[in-house]
Amino acid sequence: MTGYLCLDEKLNTKGLIALDLQFFADDGPGGEKTEEPTSKKLNDARSDGQVAKSQELCNAISLIALFLTLRMVGMNMGNGFLDVIKYVFGIIPEFTVLVNGEISQKTFDNIIRFAIIRIIVILLPIFAVGVLVAFFVNLFQVKWKVSTKPLRPKFSKLNPVSGMKKIFSKKKLMDLALAIGKLAIIFGVVWSYIQGFGGLPSLLLDMQTNTGIGETCIIIINLGLRISFVYLLLAIIDYIYQRWKFHKDMMMTKQEVKDEYKNSEGDPQVKGKIKQKMMEASRRRMMQEVPSADVVITNPTHFAVALKYDTDVADAPYIVAKGQDFLAQKIKDEAREAGVEIVENKPLARMLYHNVDIGGVVPPELYQAVAEVLAFVYNLRDRKKSGAA
Repeated sequence: MTGYLCLDEKLNTKGLIALDLQFFADDGPGGEKTEEPTSKKLNDARSDGQVAKSQELCNAISLIALFLTLRMVGMNMGNGFLDVIKYVFGIIPEFTVLVNGEISQKTFDNIIRFAIIRIIVILLPIFAVGVLVAFFVNLFQVKWKVSTKPLRPKFSKLNPVSGMKKIFSKKKLMDLALAIGKLAIIFGVVWSYIQGFGGLPSLLLDMQTNTGIGETCIIIINLGLRISFVYLLLAIIDYIYQRWKFHKDMMMTKQEVKDEYKNSEGDPQVKGKIKQKMMEASRRRMMQEVPSADVVITNPTHFAVALKYDTDVADAPYIVAKGQDFLAQKIKDEAREAGVEIVENKPLARMLYHNVDIGGVVPPELYQAVAEVLAFVYNLRDRKKSGAA
């Protein structure tokens, strides 16, 4: 699309500046994105690692799973940590007494190694739940498809100019505003929950150490669950938004749809020419079979069907050529040149043309009519031979 910008009303057409109005389009050279994404574009995007995915949803469900796991096995985990601490601080004095008040580096390393292994075993349920939840949540969002393209290095990402543009882009500012909003909502949840424990610090001071720690852990876990469920609501909203945004980004212009069709199916003009060439070749082969026919049945002007009866090929007469209008005339001309008999039978010609393909045998319901025509042709041929003799 081309427009013109006139710098002065008094200027003639020579003073007009041609402008490509496509540069002013928001959606690029194809125009506005109004078409639904094709399956090919969605598959290509998926292969490139582009999918509708919300990391917030994965984080929220992982947090809920974490705090629920702590609520169920937190007491056992706490007792396990206390047992490790008691063991370490109980065994060190024993070793120091056995070796005259000193402990060797090797012994100390073995004690620490044992403590670390025990702590990892205690924390193993947390790790297992975190990995499984993250895996299944991502599997729910993007289904199963392994792609290595997102891992490939892109040197364009090292461009500082494009990097600065991304930092101050509209998308980043929107993400920052959403993050601040999430923090404000979560802070409100935390503040409203803490307000209900005004006298708790003084109560904790009066409790025994183990009891105070246990109560504090319960409060932290309950608060974490409240935050996680609020975070889950925000994550669901983000998931819906990400799917909508992905669909919007995948929308295509009419030109993109045409280009994709050309690339996948081929240029329609080229395909049309190829089809035309194939039809011409098929027509030439068909015309070459006309001289071998026994008879050509005509309409007489609109249809022509060439029949042949060869028991070595088929049990019934079969069509070697057929055509309509101009092609029908060509078949008749070829038949006259080859000396093939031409018989006029309007109903039979129409029936054969519309119901039997080239190479197909005559259907049983037309046996009688075709047999009569062939008998007439054979008798005529015999009379010509006898007359010539």
